[in-house]
Amino acid sequence: MNRIQQLFEQKKSDVLNIYFTAGFPNLHDTEAIILALEQGGADLVEIGMPYSDPLADGTTIQESSMTALENGMTLPLLLEQIAAVRPKTTVPLVLMGYFNQVMQYGEERFFRQCKEVGVDGVILPDMPVYVYEEQFRSLFETLDLGISFLITPQTNEERIRQVDALTRGFIYMVSSSSITGAKSGISEQQLAYFNRVQALQLQHPRLIGFGISNHDTFSTACQYAQGAIIGSAFIKALAGLQPEQVPAATVAFVQAVRGVAS
Repeated sequence: MNRIQQLFEQKKSDVLNIYFTAGFPNLHDTEAIILALEQGGADLVEIGMPYSDPLADGTTIQESSMTALENGMTLPLLLEQIAAVRPKTTVPLVLMGYFNQVMQYGEERFFRQCKEVGVDGVILPDMPVYVYEEQFRSLFETLDLGISFLITPQTNEERIRQVDALTRGFIYMVSSSSITGAKSGISEQQLAYFNRVQALQLQHPRLIGFGISNHDTFSTACQYAQGAIIGSAFIKALAGLQPEQVPAATVAFVQAVRGVAS
């Protein structure tokens, strides 16, 4: 049982997953952000691997990726940074990126190095489920590495149950069909979708992402899933900060989402 599974064994609700782009706002902020997220009260940290063509990401995260790449962030450097911070934190760490990045790096090499440096799971939205099932499932089970697949309001029940069967960790429940950061607030249509999925009584926990940005939207999402994911709002909070400003701003952001007075 890896750290992600342990988290959901121990905590059944109000799980807060915060996403940030590695190398943003500054190249070497990775460790400071992870430690400050844990200090502030995040349960799980999702680290974006900057990429030049992020299909599912909105303007905010796209721009953060461009900044990170301009800063000099690379996948080998990110893995080094994670290896350095892993002994200092117990928070589960998830890498989010695109399968093309992994293919360029070497799939098995990448997954094995994730395990070696202390990554607990990955999210690769553009990797087909059948590719994982046929080529990598046994490797993930051997490494005890988590993987989260995405579902959307358009995903039918058969597909949702397939995702539930293959997921190792949590199901990433995309709240809408838009790109990240495109909406603020939760609509009646989204609530109907949340209720539909909730009624399926899936075996794996669900985290709701896309459009979760503050205490109110986080609290609402947690009524329909085990927790939620915040990305774009946190990226906006980090924009333009100098390294010495990042830890305090990070702690303040998480505490605001939690509804804790700073």
